[in-house]
Amino acid sequence: MKTSPTLRKLFTVSLMSASLLAASAVVNLTQAALNLRVYSSLPADQTSAHYVWFKRFQENLEKNEKTKGQIKLNYFANGMLGKEADATQQVRIGAINMMISGTSIWATLVPQIGVLDLGYLFDNYQQVGKALDGKTGETLSGLMESKANIRVLGYGYSLGSRNIYTKKPIEKPEDLKNLKIRVLPVPNFIATINHMGAVAIPMPGGEVYSALQMGVIDGVEHDAATVYSSKYYEIVKNATLTRHIYNPIMIAMNKSSFERIPEALRPDVLAAAKEATDYERQQAHAMEEQAIKDLQAHGVTFRETDRDYFRQQTHPVWDAFLKQYPDMKPLVEEITASDSTAEKAQ
Repeated sequence: MKTSPTLRKLFTVSLMSASLLAASAVVNLTQAALNLRVYSSLPADQTSAHYVWFKRFQENLEKNEKTKGQIKLNYFANGMLGKEADATQQVRIGAINMMISGTSIWATLVPQIGVLDLGYLFDNYQQVGKALDGKTGETLSGLMESKANIRVLGYGYSLGSRNIYTKKPIEKPEDLKNLKIRVLPVPNFIATINHMGAVAIPMPGGEVYSALQMGVIDGVEHDAATVYSSKYYEIVKNATLTRHIYNPIMIAMNKSSFERIPEALRPDVLAAAKEATDYERQQAHAMEEQAIKDLQAHGVTFRETDRDYFRQQTHPVWDAFLKQYPDMKPLVEEITASDSTAEKAQ
């Protein structure tokens, strides 16, 4: 029996359509995973609060049957995608999808975030967590979304409060006077260190080690884990426990990138981020203690200091900031009125 030309044509078209559908299905499968670029200025190891959070988040997504294989995270550590200040702009426009950093660098885009950098605003990280899990965090996250196109996935802890590390010992507060101390290039860090008596030198993290070597700066202020991982201890051997700023870390995601996550998966992604935040916070104190021990083993001497003296010196920074951003005054009042009697982070 002969097949008519019309039937042969219909059969051929059907086969071609089936092949195209199959090919389309293969393409859709290969494109199912959402690829996200994640930025950090710190190393990809356990001395980095950024990496501790990221690794836990990644594990949470892989353990969840709904999100497993659906989201691929590409982690770019050590500032591989550029300086932090430049990276904030890239996250804002979506060229970088996510960024894990201290909150401070975002003050370049959302100045009100600088409220968290007011010297001696916090007494310990428990107080930080209480603020950021409440009205303060809600308000600042809202500002990040409206002003910078950022969805905040969580606020973690840096690995300890920020202290001052110098070549020469600081026996009394006055010994800090006129020493050149590297700070983050954000306003309240600069103002705080200047009012403490030093000369604040804004500088990207990647330039600090060579600047210490060449004598461009006399010291650096940072948390112990970063000082250890960056090997600043090879040059600075004196740590003064000023505990002047407890700046948290922020997990910032470009809003449009977040909206690319299938709607059905978003609750699971947010749950994975929250658990990673809780986990990272739990690890922070122990990791700071270990970093201090590691620094001491490399010859760094730690000294207490008169924190009340420095607290009084930095009050003008508060006054100037709140005059410029009066909408932050209720948050400051709420933070300072909160219970800060919990054991202080060392």
